[in-house]
Amino acid sequence: MILETESVQLLAVALAIGLGSIAPAIAIGMLGGKAMEAMGRNPEAADKIKGAMILAIAFAEAIAIYALVVALIIKFV
Repeated sequence: MILETESVQLLAVALAIGLGSIAPAIAIGMLGGKAMEAMGRNPEAADKIKGAMILAIAFAEAIAIYALVVALIIKFV
């Protein structure tokens, strides 16, 4: 019985970090691509675009960190 609960717990950890990091990875890729496209179209606004891009990437990365925290809580609590 203990082996079954441990395996379910490990599966939950894997799903939490796996699914929780897919969306931020896609978002960061889209943000980077669109920012490069915008900078190519309007080079004068590159500094403003870069600042907004970095801020948006930080927010998207925070979601992945939340998923990691949830996975660690599942694993150790």
